[in-house]
Amino acid sequence: MKNLFLVCLIFFSILFIAYPQSNEGKVLTDTIYSENLENDFGENPNRAVSVYLPPGYDESEQRYPVIYFLHGFSGDNRMLTPMAGLLDFAISSNKIRPFILVIPDQKTTYDGSFYSNSQIFGNWEDFTAFDLVEYVDTNFRTIAKSESRGITGHSMGGYGAIKIAMHHPEIFSSVYALSPGALAIVREYGPNSSTYRDFATVKNQEDLNKLYFGKVIVAFGKSWSPNPNNPPFYCDVPFEYNEGVLEVNQEVLEKWYKNMPFYMIDDYLDNLNKLKAIKFDWGRNAGDRFTIQCKMFSQKLENVGIKHYAEEYIGTHVNNIYTTDGRIPNQMLPFFDFYLDFSQE
Repeated sequence: MKNLFLVCLIFFSILFIAYPQSNEGKVLTDTIYSENLENDFGENPNRAVSVYLPPGYDESEQRYPVIYFLHGFSGDNRMLTPMAGLLDFAISSNKIRPFILVIPDQKTTYDGSFYSNSQIFGNWEDFTAFDLVEYVDTNFRTIAKSESRGITGHSMGGYGAIKIAMHHPEIFSSVYALSPGALAIVREYGPNSSTYRDFATVKNQEDLNKLYFGKVIVAFGKSWSPNPNNPPFYCDVPFEYNEGVLEVNQEVLEKWYKNMPFYMIDDYLDNLNKLKAIKFDWGRNAGDRFTIQCKMFSQKLENVGIKHYAEEYIGTHVNNIYTTDGRIPNQMLPFFDFYLDFSQE
């Protein structure tokens, strides 16, 4: 009996070792070359892409909806590896059916593409909406239609998700933005902050590295108002201090307005109405620049009759998101489970 017990123990130990990931998905990482990202300013057109495949993917012929997750400022695709446990948890706890999730690397030399078509630094929005989606649909068993694609992201990624959804409802049917930034010019983004006064003292990259909001402003400029004739950062900004006096460059400001979702609403009403579902959230203690702009965006959507969900929760810009009791497994993923089409037709 003792020997039989040992044999059984060894058998089940081997079985456990052989199949330790039966309830776990896997993350694959590949590199895509994109002509949309070709440029003369040192941004790499070869971009890493990490893809989460749900448990059982290799053992079936099932097709899956796809959630595209856009990372935040200074982040990259590698965040998917620690996130995989959250995705497994959401599936095993029946919060969402099995799905594919994709995170592309859009970290640039200036820390973030803002998922925008910069022209001289690369067309990052086109890379996301066209090249990335084509790659995923070609290489994985997806349900290749807009009704089965959702786009989401955190912070800069939340901004990118909203803007790309506004531009491309024919590609993405639903959008959920986690604590999105860059929706409107408020607080540190605006002229009444110290950001532009501090930026006026910057002469080189070393100086810039000391100013977080200065780096954000340069990223905005390279994304929305690039200028190859304006070194050292090769972009223009809408507010400048000359000899201590604030000056407004209205032409540049209009370019920024065309890329910030609060100001885009009127021009994209038809596209917004084509989206099946829109939701965004923000932490109550995330700071005024997030809470104010999210409330502004929600109010304007409401004023023009765009159905959406907007939620303020108790948290900061970064906590209560990437945990088993946080926003991703309990709000964002169930949102897509409800609105995405999982049918195999």
